[in-house]
Amino acid sequence: MDDGGVTVKAAIDARGLACPMPLMKLRQALMVIAAGEVVRLVATDPQTPDDVGEFCLATPHELLDQRRDGEVFSLLVRKGG
Repeated sequence: MDDGGVTVKAAIDARGLACPMPLMKLRQALMVIAAGEVVRLVATDPQTPDDVGEFCLATPHELLDQRRDGEVFSLLVRKGG
């Protein structure tokens, strides 16, 4: 899967899920991919961008991109080593 020049290894559709489920699904996906690979998370919970941003600051993972289209948030996270 390609997302703006970034190859996405895993995609998570967490639309309709409330906090903390989108972040929990992201964490699960990061556990099964290799360092340097990217996960795309799509969610509708307005808390998700803040949760993912704080998670990335507290871990070696990197928030590559964050976009909003109406009520849908799309985030790209690279797994740290």
